[in-house]
Amino acid sequence: MKLPAREITSCLWYDSEAEEAANFYVSVFEDAKIGNITRYGEEGHDIHGRKAGSVMSIDFEIAGRKFIAINGGPVFKFDEAISFQIHCDTQDEIDYFWSKLSEGGEESVCGWLKDKFGLSWQVVPAVLPEMLLDADIAKSQRVVKAFMQMKKFDIEVLKQAYAA
Repeated sequence: MKLPAREITSCLWYDSEAEEAANFYVSVFEDAKIGNITRYGEEGHDIHGRKAGSVMSIDFEIAGRKFIAINGGPVFKFDEAISFQIHCDTQDEIDYFWSKLSEGGEESVCGWLKDKFGLSWQVVPAVLPEMLLDADIAKSQRVVKAFMQMKKFDIEVLKQAYAA
């Protein structure tokens, strides 16, 4: 059965930091904005336990992609099974996003980091897929060897490994 194209929205579950997280992401990305905010009411208080008027969900958009952040309680946590990739054209872009998103979070390897809310991001050079898909396997393997030594990607080092 073929269904008509549908919009897919990423839903991010927070304990109680949805509004703070959405405002943080909007501050990091230039082409981002906050949308609608829904609030908890008295109805369902015996289930959700939230104060009436507190944020239930907040919509936001980054580069035309829609997200919704919900305050659902401490039941679920983020892990590395889901991450968002940011494809960067320049080292300055990599440095910017790496710095902003890892602040208060934790750096990992191969361009991965967790932000202060525990959400995983990959800050990746836009040229990387081209290098990895090169028909010359030796080139792509040199690039892999180089980035396996990195936390934050260094485009120049990757280009040197590719050209060697």
